[in-house]
Amino acid sequence: MAPKDSYMYDQVALAIEYINTHYAQQPDLDSIAREIHMSPFHFQRTFTEWAGVSPKKFLQFITIEHAKKILDSKASIFDAALDAGLSGTGRLHDLFINIEGMTPGEYKNGGRELVINYSYTESPFGSIMTASTTKGICHMSFAENKKEALHELKQRFPNAKFNHASDALQDNAVSLFNQDWSKPNKIKLHLKGTDFQLKVWNALLRVPMGSLTTYGDIAQAINNPKASRAVGSAVGDNPVAFLIPCHRVIRSTGLIGDYHWGQTRKSAIIGWEAVKTQPNVDEE
Repeated sequence: MAPKDSYMYDQVALAIEYINTHYAQQPDLDSIAREIHMSPFHFQRTFTEWAGVSPKKFLQFITIEHAKKILDSKASIFDAALDAGLSGTGRLHDLFINIEGMTPGEYKNGGRELVINYSYTESPFGSIMTASTTKGICHMSFAENKKEALHELKQRFPNAKFNHASDALQDNAVSLFNQDWSKPNKIKLHLKGTDFQLKVWNALLRVPMGSLTTYGDIAQAINNPKASRAVGSAVGDNPVAFLIPCHRVIRSTGLIGDYHWGQTRKSAIIGWEAVKTQPNVDEE
C-alpha cells in the first residue's frame, strides 16, 4: 500500500468526521471542503482518488440512514448477511479465514516460547501494525503511535519474544487492502482468547463485507441471545483489526457506535467497503 494512501486518509478523515456530525444536513461539496480548508476541486479529486467514488456518493454509503434502512429489514441482519455472503463472490468472509485458538496452556503462560514477528505498513486508513506467529496472524492494529501499538502487543503476550520483521503471513494479510475482492486470500489466525471470545470473533468473520450487524444478532448467532452486553465486550477486545470485522457491528438504534481505533475510522471503513462491494454504482 503506497504511503500516499495513508496521507489521503488523514485528509479525508477530517471530512468524514464532519459528515458524521452533520449527516442530517447532507452537506454539499463546497461546505465540506470549506470546513477542512481545501478547495472544492482539490477535495473532490483527493477524496475520489482515495475512495474510488465522489464525496457525495460516499456520504450516501455511510450516513446513519443507511444503517437504519438495513435495521428496518424484517429478517435478521445476521441471516441476511449470511445469505448475501454465501451467494456472492466479492466477500471477505465466505469462510476463507479460519481461527485456530491458542491452547489453554499458551493462554495461561502469556505466550511463553512464542516468537512473534511484527511490522508496520500503510493502509487506506493509516499506519497499521501486523504481528504473526508461525501459526498465523495474532494481532493487527491501527498504529498512529508505533510505540503505543507495540506496548499494546506486548501486553497481550507479556512473555513472548518479539522480532521487528515482516514475513509472508503478514504480507498476505495486508494484501487484503488492495487485492481483487472476488478472489480473497486464505488467511490463518492464531488468537489468544477465551472460548466465548473465540465464538464471537468467529461469528464476526461470517458478516460479509459491505454488510452490517448488531450485538444482538451476534448473540443470537452464538446461541446466547441474552449475552448482548458480553458480546459487546468481546467485540471491543478484538485483537485483529479489519480482518476480524468488528467495524461491521453497529448499535440496534442504527448508530455507528464506538470503535477501538476511532469512530471516524470505523465510518471510513464501512463506507470504503460499501464502495468495494458496489463497484459499478452510477454517479448522480
